[in-house]
Amino acid sequence: MSRSGAHPHWWQRRWVRYGALITLLALSGLVILALVRRQTGTEGFLVGLGLAVLPVPWLIAAFRWLDRVEPGPWRNLVFAFAWGACAAALIAIVANSFATKWIATSTADPASADTLGATVIAPIVEESAKAAAVLLVFLFRRRDFTGIVDGVVIAGVTATGFAFTENILYLGTAFGTDQLTGDRGIASVTAATFFVRIVMSPFAHPLFTVLTGIGFGFAALSTERQHTRRVLLPLGGLLLAMSMHAFWNGSSTFGEFGFFAVYGAFMVPAFGLLTWLAIWTRQRELRTVREELPAYVHAGWLGPAEPFVLGSMRARRTARNHARRYLGGRPAARAVAQYEAYATSLAFLRHRGRRGRAGADFVVRERELLAQLWQRRDVARPALEYAARVAAPARPLYGAPAPYWYGYPAAPHPAYNPYRS
Repeated sequence: MSRSGAHPHWWQRRWVRYGALITLLALSGLVILALVRRQTGTEGFLVGLGLAVLPVPWLIAAFRWLDRVEPGPWRNLVFAFAWGACAAALIAIVANSFATKWIATSTADPASADTLGATVIAPIVEESAKAAAVLLVFLFRRRDFTGIVDGVVIAGVTATGFAFTENILYLGTAFGTDQLTGDRGIASVTAATFFVRIVMSPFAHPLFTVLTGIGFGFAALSTERQHTRRVLLPLGGLLLAMSMHAFWNGSSTFGEFGFFAVYGAFMVPAFGLLTWLAIWTRQRELRTVREELPAYVHAGWLGPAEPFVLGSMRARRTARNHARRYLGGRPAARAVAQYEAYATSLAFLRHRGRRGRAGADFVVRERELLAQLWQRRDVARPALEYAARVAAPARPLYGAPAPYWYGYPAAPHPAYNPYRS
């Protein structure tokens, strides 16, 4: 705002920014659609589309599963996928084509230009274009971007969208080649392309870009005063993503079996390592929930067993199922799921606060989250108590009250709503 109490300028209004973003993505989508269709033909485009879509639901489901501890809003995932499939893919096609042609013209060596374009230009351009989506969410959806898992999910979904468009292009072009040569079945170029890109390496692009997301995730865990760390960590992740991408693209130049050697000795272990890191981080988040929420139990905001239930994905699911069956159907289950999400955000907020990483709006954000919990307590608490009886350990859950660095030390009366005027 230009001055205190003044209305925001027209370009600062939310609907203007949303409209501009949607327009940009829509135009990018139309242009990329026209470019891909022109290169593959209508029939090739439809074949490529039908084959390229196959791994998308599985990859999205995997990243959404990883994000179940503190689910981010769907709008962020939709934006990330759309950016990867439309804006990033358009940037990559235009920039890669321009750079490769310029190098070929300058050196008069088209073969070397293609190799240089694949191993140097493409990794730099494509990873930068995909990283832009992670940067935008990091800057403008900061409340939704609080750690490593958020970075992994946004980066992975962006790369899934990018790979989707790229696979349409490759598979459609392969189908067009088969139409000209008359090849069919397993011996066709389409079958070979499908096996390499869809069966063997659907995780390739997500694997590269996840490194950038991890860099942003570590930056999100830094304090606001650590400016250098908040800049260097994302840049380091981006450089690693570019390097891995370049190594993967260059594997075809390492001899007859170079691709398979890089795939088996490098890509698969890297994928396994990053998968382990993501799952370990998710378990660490659940432990944070169990450790931070007892402070709100002793303050009277949460029930005694709630930290245990909220720190267990199995117990959470039990609570939602119980609410859906016995407490009001899907609306009740949705309220319990929202309660779980807000309570998790509260735990992470307190964790950041105790470590000096919370923003200036800590108190405001804490009150907002507690208010959301209070609104849903009548439905959520019976469901959570039931889940605790089913899954809780026999020993007492919590002992002496935790010290109060943050939170509300005074317990509200059960019938008293602190937000009622």
